[in-house]
Amino acid sequence: MSEELHNPKLDEHPGSNAEKDPDNWVSGHDPMTGAQASYLTTLCEEAKIDPPSADLNKADASKMIDELKQKLGH
Repeated sequence: MSEELHNPKLDEHPGSNAEKDPDNWVSGHDPMTGAQASYLTTLCEEAKIDPPSADLNKADASKMIDELKQKLGH
């Protein structure tokens, strides 16, 4: 008898990775991605603040993006 394996990609309403706390990300200590850096630059320009240093990690970049989006009403 073969047991059917659960495939989360087939869930009708899958959970989102965006819901995970960045502090719990496995790769959260890796350098921020190019996309994060670009988006942060855009948000910082809009908020009229200096962009963060280039050595920001993925988790901190994500938290900063969320904070700026909230501040700017995105």
